[in-house]
Amino acid sequence: MAALAMTIVNEPHADERRRHARVKVCLPGQFMRENRKEYPCITIDMSIGGVAFSADQPVDLGERIIAYLAHVGRVEGRVTREFSGGFAIAMKAPAIKRERLADQLTWLVNRQDLGMAEDRRHERIKSKLGRTTLILPTGREVIASIVDVSKSGVALTLAAPVAPPVGTPVTVGVTKGRVVRLFAHGLAVEFTRIIPENEFSPEIVL
Repeated sequence: MAALAMTIVNEPHADERRRHARVKVCLPGQFMRENRKEYPCITIDMSIGGVAFSADQPVDLGERIIAYLAHVGRVEGRVTREFSGGFAIAMKAPAIKRERLADQLTWLVNRQDLGMAEDRRHERIKSKLGRTTLILPTGREVIASIVDVSKSGVALTLAAPVAPPVGTPVTVGVTKGRVVRLFAHGLAVEFTRIIPENEFSPEIVL
């Protein structure tokens, strides 16, 4: 993906920002800056016209950002606002993409209202493996016990008091993923790829 020349985008007026209703959604993902380096992020709120992100990496006003978010996929826009611990982008997309995003946001809000804390679209099973290793971005390895596993993710209890932030890229065994939820003594990881049907069984080795 070729970087575009930076064009400064003026912060839209308040009435313009309110044209699109924002909903609070917490979606882990990663974003790419114009220098093509990638960083973890989590959405704070979102509309069909923009996204606010929580992220440690500072960005520049007017910078083009491409983000890949769980359940939504690719979004892109230019930075219109910076704040402590994050930034916001304004997005411009074709009508058909805005309609699809509106449907996705409606589904996500309904999912939250129903108390569905995580995606249950794939059956969860007990793994005969029992134990595995969680590898953090620093290279640190933590012994973990598998609570249950699905084609799209795994829940782990950890042998050490480790709590990487939601959105952190990790490796479970040799399977890459991102932290999507923390709970007492453990966490849930969503894989970066769906495990094929012919590889998924209680004997699965992550």
